[in-house]
Amino acid sequence: MTGDAPERAPRVLIADDQTLIRTGFRLILTARGIEVAGEAADGAEAVAAVRELAPDVVLMDIRMPVMDGLEATRRILEKSPDCKVLMLTTFDLDRYVYTALSLGASGFLLKDVTPEHLAAAVRLVGTGDALLAPQITRRLVERYAAEAERTAVTVPVGLAALTPREREVLTLLGRGLSNTELATELTLSEATVKSHVARIFAKLGLRDRAQAVVLAYETGLVRPGAR
Repeated sequence: MTGDAPERAPRVLIADDQTLIRTGFRLILTARGIEVAGEAADGAEAVAAVRELAPDVVLMDIRMPVMDGLEATRRILEKSPDCKVLMLTTFDLDRYVYTALSLGASGFLLKDVTPEHLAAAVRLVGTGDALLAPQITRRLVERYAAEAERTAVTVPVGLAALTPREREVLTLLGRGLSNTELATELTLSEATVKSHVARIFAKLGLRDRAQAVVLAYETGLVRPGAR
């Protein structure tokens, strides 16, 4: 009797200017069956390594020499849109993390993350359909959304193409609701919710839920403090 093939673990690139951080993360991930495709000591090396190694996920430090993690993230996602970037930070409400999410990063991790959480997060973000720590991400976006509102925001053309139900789903995504919570809130099955989310992502060119949260705030679908 045969079952479904096990899901392939994502290949990871670790980009951090601290050798101990890179070594520690490599040991943690490889011990849990996750391949580390390579390492980079600065943003420029990370960009070159993604081009050469085509990893599924990049663990990206924000503050690095030569090229910082923000510029590296922008360049990587411009050329490799299917790659997922997880930012590494020491402070979860960091302004630079918000900028990284706006650029397309899929989430962030604190550098003191537990080994189990690190491995789980890498596997999770590789699927592209889950948001890491949605409530923390929401608080982060809320903190800096007011600044974004003071600047010109380009509203995606596809936003007008969303159905009323899809706009409702996007609004609730922006508030940090999971698929299960969405299903309860809208009295829908989780399968139907997943279909709505997939169509929203396709119409708006979104990679994942982190981008959906940022977009919901920057386009005014969700306002800071909204419940």
